[in-house]
Amino acid sequence: MASFVLLLKEMEDEEKVIYKFGPNEIVMGRIELDKITRKFAELDPIPDPNISTKFYFDRAAQKLSVCFIRENGHFPDRTTFES
Repeated sequence: MASFVLLLKEMEDEEKVIYKFGPNEIVMGRIELDKITRKFAELDPIPDPNISTKFYFDRAAQKLSVCFIRENGHFPDRTTFES
């Protein structure tokens, strides 16, 4: 099964970065990465009871981990998780 998660950067500062995440630009939750503690938080779940927020949250967190570790903290304005 293929998966696709769209991530749109909402804000970033020295301590955190916040993205909207979801299957498309209409149905999105919000995720925060605390750059100091390296912990993720779901700020808003995806507002559709038929869509698994956990599925999309886990993949969004995985993509942001790649940005933080492998790409030296470069967080693009728009990115995707695809597999």
